[in-house]
Amino acid sequence: MFELKWLYELIIMVYCLSLIGYFIDFIQNNRKANRVAFWLLSMVWVLQTFFLLSQMLLNSNFPIATIYDGLYFYSWILVTFSLVINRLFRVDFFVFFTNVLGFFMMMLHIFSRAQHDATEQALRLVSELLVTHITLAIVSYGFFTFSCIFSVMYLLQYRLLKEKKWSKRLMRLGDLGQLDGLSYIAVVLGVPLLLIAILLGFVWGYVSGDTVYIIDSKTVGSIIVLMVYLVYLFMRVVKGYQGRTMALYNTGAFLFLLVNFFLFGTLSNFHFL
Repeated sequence: MFELKWLYELIIMVYCLSLIGYFIDFIQNNRKANRVAFWLLSMVWVLQTFFLLSQMLLNSNFPIATIYDGLYFYSWILVTFSLVINRLFRVDFFVFFTNVLGFFMMMLHIFSRAQHDATEQALRLVSELLVTHITLAIVSYGFFTFSCIFSVMYLLQYRLLKEKKWSKRLMRLGDLGQLDGLSYIAVVLGVPLLLIAILLGFVWGYVSGDTVYIIDSKTVGSIIVLMVYLVYLFMRVVKGYQGRTMALYNTGAFLFLLVNFFLFGTLSNFHFL
């Protein structure tokens, strides 16, 4: 099975990009992002179908006899249905959350099967997925950092304008609308990356039987960070808040992120992020 490790890695990478595209469309009602996400998910379906058919030909039976194969088939069913519904109807909530669940099931299948097989390639794939978990978390924190910097620049620019301190420094800070928009875009990109990183961590913790992961201070802190930034998006997209209010909230959110990164990280039993 894990002789096709490259296929698993390709499916995971494309699946992640598809989830990010659907999340952007979910938040911004971006039809271009929806189309890109649809074709990426179609590629995931083609790759999954290729693997499914290859297993049927090799084993001469339908691969649902074990819980591991059942999880993979379940993920394939979710991808298939979400593609059909996305094509026929405009139900963004359903498509996005269905694919989050499908991705979770795909990861659960990989980790469970790798633990069962315990081959060198299987263990290497799990190790690479754990590296992916850490990498995505770091990249998401990077986007949140950029967002905070734009918010701080917004607040500084706002203060200079309010006090009517006209100078070259004022011109170099950038336009208020642009700073506000860039801060928002950075959060939109950071949230799905952190969500995928947390999903990978949960699957690993569940399969490994390490229940400490679920109640670990860093895990709880990361979930709270995700919730804090989801509230930011809710206030921005649903409630329509912009400008100084969101810049202040975003700065506070980043301060909590730093607390999670440094303080909760030192209290964690195994996390260093």
